[in-house]
Amino acid sequence: MSLATSYLFLGIAVFLGVTSNSFAKSAEGFTLFFPSLITAITIVLCMYALSLVMKNIPMGITYASFAGLTIIATVVVGIIRFNQVPNFYSLIGLVLIVIGVLMVNLLGNN
Repeated sequence: MSLATSYLFLGIAVFLGVTSNSFAKSAEGFTLFFPSLITAITIVLCMYALSLVMKNIPMGITYASFAGLTIIATVVVGIIRFNQVPNFYSLIGLVLIVIGVLMVNLLGNN
């Protein structure tokens, strides 16, 4: 698998992670069957995609990138779907996460 394919699978893992997080909120403590089922399926697929990424990208880089991008994307979904707008300090923290992900991927030793 090429490095580009690994990053494609990282994107898929982020998408699946955000989907899982979103449906976990909708599952209301796993009391609703279908959102709970979708949460379970997407988290398993997410972990599978991450395992493929880790074949070419070091585990620390993979997980740091996955976590940071998933946090940012989940915040965007929270704003759009659940009307959960972060405050000023949260936005500063999110910007720092983006900077961290960029530093890890662009400046870190692979």
